[in-house]
Amino acid sequence: MKSFRRHRRLRQNRGIRRMVREHHVSPDDFIYPIFAVEGKGLKTEVPSMPGVFHFSLDRLNEEVDEAVEAGISSVILFGVPEDKDACGSAAQAEDGIVQRAIAQVKERYPDLYVMADTCLCQYTDHGHCGVVKDGQVVNDESLHILAQTAVSQAQAGADMIAPSNMMDGFVLAIREALDRAGYTQIPILSYAVKYASAFYGPFRDAAHSTPQFGDRRTYQMDPANAREALKEAETDVDEGADMLMVKPGMAYMDIIHRLRESFHLPIAAYNVSGEYAMVKAAAAKGWIDEQAVVLEMLTGLKRAGADLILTYHAKEAARWLKEGE
Repeated sequence: MKSFRRHRRLRQNRGIRRMVREHHVSPDDFIYPIFAVEGKGLKTEVPSMPGVFHFSLDRLNEEVDEAVEAGISSVILFGVPEDKDACGSAAQAEDGIVQRAIAQVKERYPDLYVMADTCLCQYTDHGHCGVVKDGQVVNDESLHILAQTAVSQAQAGADMIAPSNMMDGFVLAIREALDRAGYTQIPILSYAVKYASAFYGPFRDAAHSTPQFGDRRTYQMDPANAREALKEAETDVDEGADMLMVKPGMAYMDIIHRLRESFHLPIAAYNVSGEYAMVKAAAAKGWIDEQAVVLEMLTGLKRAGADLILTYHAKEAARWLKEGE
């Protein structure tokens, strides 16, 4: 008589479980977001994101030092300017907050891989990701500002440009501008598939980028759409993207998987602020084991097909992984 299969044989102890584990999470997988702000002596916690802070430039090194010590090899810099206007002109300023932060970090850690978020929402007084005319976000006029912003970030020393604005043609506009300026070797991590998600609330607190009118549904994707994600990604690949981002991550693991099956470029997942805040809130109540949940969540993103994970948990997760070695 044929016996039943004993799958548990390969689960008997930690050694065998580690040997047959199909997906592994490493600090090398993480991109750590850091928020730079104007001012002096500032390390101000974002109320909706426990453990995430705004840093003035004179204290920015403290955070970068911690990230490097934890084993993080890549960071992405977001900036909150002092002055905003309708066109987000501070985004492309040579002495802009992100540009100065990039230069400072690269001077201290030349081998740390520094990415620059390329969007206008933090820099516009209306909070939208492009230029607004007659109450509408206009696409083509926004592209020039985004392209010049990318060039200024590259000039400051950014290793990679990560545009998150979701304007049509933004990858092509940025690629052409970088190439014209001589930055042909600077890659683009495109936020190719960015949904109009309810999970972004805490980030908008951190970046001071809540739209002052309307919403972003005319340029960010409908959460109900999956086939459209492939169309968006294919367009960005054709326009010159070197890597593709899916944002958010947890609620869109099926989209990460679809992109992994369809494209041969590296895929990044953004474990966004709302996902982070929910874990932190539940952990503070004692309802979950934070370490176990975070590592399971990050493993899930890798299993879905992500090569890289942009996550606010990066420092803690890197330390936990090191302790578990």
